[in-house]
Amino acid sequence: MWESKNIETNTIHGGKKSQGEHGPLSTPIYQTSTFVFDDVQQGADRFAGDAQGHIYSRLGNPTVDELEARMAVLEETEAAAAFGSGMGAVSAAIFALLKAGDHLITSHRLYGCTFALFNHQLPALGIQVSFVDLADEQAVRAAIKPNTKVIYGETPINPCLTVIDLDSIAAIGREQGITTVMDNTFMSPILQRPATHGIDLVLHSATKYLNGHGDVVAGILCGSSELINHIKMTTRKDMGAVMSPHDAWLVIRGLKTLHLRVQRHSENAQVVAEYLQGHGAIEKVYYPGLPEHPGHRLLGRQMRGAGGVMAFEVKGSFEQAVAFINQLKMCKRAVSLGDAETLIQHPASMTHSTYEPEELAEAGISRTLIRLAVGLENAEDIMADLDQGLASIGG
Repeated sequence: MWESKNIETNTIHGGKKSQGEHGPLSTPIYQTSTFVFDDVQQGADRFAGDAQGHIYSRLGNPTVDELEARMAVLEETEAAAAFGSGMGAVSAAIFALLKAGDHLITSHRLYGCTFALFNHQLPALGIQVSFVDLADEQAVRAAIKPNTKVIYGETPINPCLTVIDLDSIAAIGREQGITTVMDNTFMSPILQRPATHGIDLVLHSATKYLNGHGDVVAGILCGSSELINHIKMTTRKDMGAVMSPHDAWLVIRGLKTLHLRVQRHSENAQVVAEYLQGHGAIEKVYYPGLPEHPGHRLLGRQMRGAGGVMAFEVKGSFEQAVAFINQLKMCKRAVSLGDAETLIQHPASMTHSTYEPEELAEAGISRTLIRLAVGLENAEDIMADLDQGLASIGG
C-alpha cells in the first residue's frame, strides 16, 4: 500500500492493496458468501485465528477489507470496521462498550434514530443515559458518574449545526478513563479528523459524503486496532450488521472524488448561507461558516471548512415553512445529505420525529426549522430555487 501526507492523494491511493496477477485498476468485488479452504486444518487454523485468510463474508471480505484500510488511512487511525448502515455502526459500538449498569453521556441533540436508541432501547436494557449540552464542558463534567463508560456525540450536531470542541471532550475522556465516540458524518475526513484530536472512536454514515451518490446505505467505525477488533469479533459478528461487498465497492468508488465533492459542497454552502442570512423571510441561519456562529471559532483549528449542511428558521408559521418546502422545484424533498443533489427536509416531521414535543423544544428544534444539504449544482441555481420558494413567505 502507498500513502501520502496529503489527504487529497490518499482518497485515491491510501490503503489500496495490490490486486494480484491481473492488476485491475478498480478494486474487484468479491461477491461471495463463503471461502474455500485447502484442507480441514487450514479451516481450523483460520477459525482459531492462527492463520490469515477469509472464512465467511459476515466475518470479513477482501473488498470490505480494502474499504476499511482506506478509511483508517483517511481518519488517521490504526483500523476501521464497515457496517451495513450508519445505525449498524452506532449500535455495534454502543453495545460493545456498554452493559447493564453502565452510564452513557450524550448530546441532547442527536440524529433521530440515534436519539431513539439511546432514549428508549438503552434504558430498557439497564444502561443509564444522560443528555447534556456537549458544547458546555462544565455540563459534561457535571454529568460524569462513577459508572460512566462512554461519551458519545456528533459534530456538527444534526440538525442545528452546534459544534463540539473535540480537544475538550477528548481531554475529559482521557482524564476520567471514558471512551469517547464522535460521529464525523457531516464533516467527512476531508474537513475534520477527530482521532487526531484524541477521540477514541470515529463514526460515519458512509451513506452520505463518503459514498456521495445516493445509492448506498452503509456505516464505518475508525479507531485503534484493539477497539476495532473487539467490535468486529463481538457485536458486528454476532449482531450481523455487515456491509456487502458491492456496497463496499460503491463507497470505495465514491472516496476517489471525496475531496473534490466536499470542496464544492462547502463552497456552495457558504454562498447559500450568506444569501439566506440576508433574506427578509429568514429568521436565523445555523452554519459554522458564518462569523456569528459559535462554532466559527473552531474553523482552522478543528475543521478545515464548514461543510455542506445548514439549518435555518423561516419567519412565519409551520404552515408557511411547509409551503416553502413544497414550492421548491430543483431542490429535492428528501432526507440524507452528501449527494450531488441539494436535499431539503423538515427535521421535526422527518429525521427527528422520534423526539417528543418537549424533547424537540429542549433540543432547539422548532417547527419552522429546515435543514438544507447543499448539493453540487451551480450555486446560482440553488439560490434561485430557494428564492422562488421563499416568495411564498414574503419578507
